[in-house]
Amino acid sequence: MKLLAIKPPTIKELEEIIELDRICFGKLWTKEGYQRELASPNSLLLILSLLKKRIGEEEDIEKYLFQSPNLQSQIIGVACFWSIVEEAHITLLGIHPDYRGQGLGQLLLYTLLVKAVECQLKRATLEVRASNQAALGLYQKFGFQVAGRRKGYYQLTGEDALIMWRAGLAEVDFKNDLASWSHQIFIGLKQGNWRLFNEEFLIHKCNLRQDWTTNQPNLQNF
Repeated sequence: MKLLAIKPPTIKELEEIIELDRICFGKLWTKEGYQRELASPNSLLLILSLLKKRIGEEEDIEKYLFQSPNLQSQIIGVACFWSIVEEAHITLLGIHPDYRGQGLGQLLLYTLLVKAVECQLKRATLEVRASNQAALGLYQKFGFQVAGRRKGYYQLTGEDALIMWRAGLAEVDFKNDLASWSHQIFIGLKQGNWRLFNEEFLIHKCNLRQDWTTNQPNLQNF
């Protein structure tokens, strides 16, 4: 079984995040940019890490990690949103190409939306390349709708960006949607032989001013 964890990164993990940024986004943000995200009280930056050693399906994860203090991990996903008034502006969502098509992008997007709800944000927005059909399909699955277009938004290619919105995050119906998506996502992970180590992170109360680097585990040290 392949073991995953979602958590905010530490400063020590920035170099690996920058390399993933290069692979996924073509050097979208610099090291200084990621440092600003970590320091910002209005930014939630998350990474998806894969433990490099598999475990048995029935094995006790906590006991396994405790007995494996030098267990290493690989960062295979990154996501971020900015909290702007009542809006979650999703600025990053990427999965390493070797791990795409396995439901991990859905897991990261779902996590961002859970955290947005916990932070009492009422809507979410993002920009996506007009030609990125896979991303468009993902966002539409989670209820995002195209609200506009930014001409020539991507400077390197001159490609347009579609502006997408998802309203109603504070509504009961949206929380029901989250429950339904959670069920689907975790069934998919199980079918793909994935397991999320820290599922409790998805129900933690969000506090964008919390010092995550001291309160969350660093998988590099497990």
